[in-house]
Amino acid sequence: MRPADGTPVRVGVFGLLGSGNLGNDGSLEAVLGYLRAEHPGAVVDALCGGPEVVTARYGIPATRLHWYRGEYRTASRAGSIAAKGLGKLVDAVRTAAWVRRHDVVIVPGMGVLEATLPLRPWGFPYALFLLCASGRLLRTRVALVSVGAAAIGSRPTRALVRWSARLATYRSYRDTQSRDAMREMGVDTARDEVYPDLAFALPTPRAESPPGPPGPPGPVCVGVMDFHGGDDDRARAGEIHRRYLDGTTRFVRALAEDGRPVRLLTGDACDAPVVAAILDAVGSPLVTAAEAASLADLMKETAAADTVVATRYHNLICALKAGTPTLALSYAAKSDALMERMGLAAYCHPAREVDADRLLEQFRALERRSAELRRTLTERNLAAARRLEHQFTALTAALFPATDHTHALREAP
Repeated sequence: MRPADGTPVRVGVFGLLGSGNLGNDGSLEAVLGYLRAEHPGAVVDALCGGPEVVTARYGIPATRLHWYRGEYRTASRAGSIAAKGLGKLVDAVRTAAWVRRHDVVIVPGMGVLEATLPLRPWGFPYALFLLCASGRLLRTRVALVSVGAAAIGSRPTRALVRWSARLATYRSYRDTQSRDAMREMGVDTARDEVYPDLAFALPTPRAESPPGPPGPPGPVCVGVMDFHGGDDDRARAGEIHRRYLDGTTRFVRALAEDGRPVRLLTGDACDAPVVAAILDAVGSPLVTAAEAASLADLMKETAAADTVVATRYHNLICALKAGTPTLALSYAAKSDALMERMGLAAYCHPAREVDADRLLEQFRALERRSAELRRTLTERNLAAARRLEHQFTALTAALFPATDHTHALREAP
């Protein structure tokens, strides 16, 4: 597709990409795969959290999302507070200038309309609002593609998220709960669709050691998280984290005592201290840590396991997409919705209250149904792939019309 003046369509991708979160980067990879397959002439670049990583890994130019490099550090001194405030003004200009250079901007997946983890309104919610407002003012199409959303308690954050969604040209959600949450927050969702998470569009790597005939129990992957509760749990974040870490550690120790090899998985760079704490507390050679640099790496790990127990949303997706029976340490409604959609609704355990004994009971029940659940996951994965094909067709129709005068009008004197 080309605009009316014959120049290539200019597509921007936006978000906390390249910042250490493997799920976010997996969503970006899925959208880049779509663009390269369906719109190979498009010129693509990014406004993102980790531009150096995005350019090195995906081969596209990238610009830093925030002017102030300490954006996500707590500002306690007058100088840093002033710099952060100035950065908000500078970012408004920078974001508008970046948006103006594009015909289309895509926000690929991610939980950009939720606050299930600690979040400040002047951080990413403000950045997303600047993007969507700039798109509306400058007539650049902004698409929120298979994004996550949830009810938000903080009034400033809720207002920014609501207006961001209203100003976007295209919206789709990764589960029905997300669409319902936006409708409850005052967004007209009558024409918004629900599709699977974009990570389901990624290729599924083959396991290096696929499950063989019945024999001794095989490895278990346990995906951990630096979990402190949600945005409304700040007052008891420390207590929530201690309970999560203690319960997960007891569960891993019990697996090791049963002679089960355990691979600890992460999904974000901030999860490393949790892995270190569990390794130190259990002290067993049967418990090791995987070094995954992408969702593809995580899928390989989960495909080689007999069973997966995981917390992070995209750890769950990797395991489910690999077809491995999975138990969710659920910290938000999105995890419950994902497990229900994939036929494993009975295998959710609250991350805020990890009861190692109860978790072991659920784990053993899951393993007893392993063969049946693998067949179920095969069927559900095929259905997810078909839905995402429909999503990309709809995205092309919405964002890449055959005749487009937007760019020519924007450049006219």
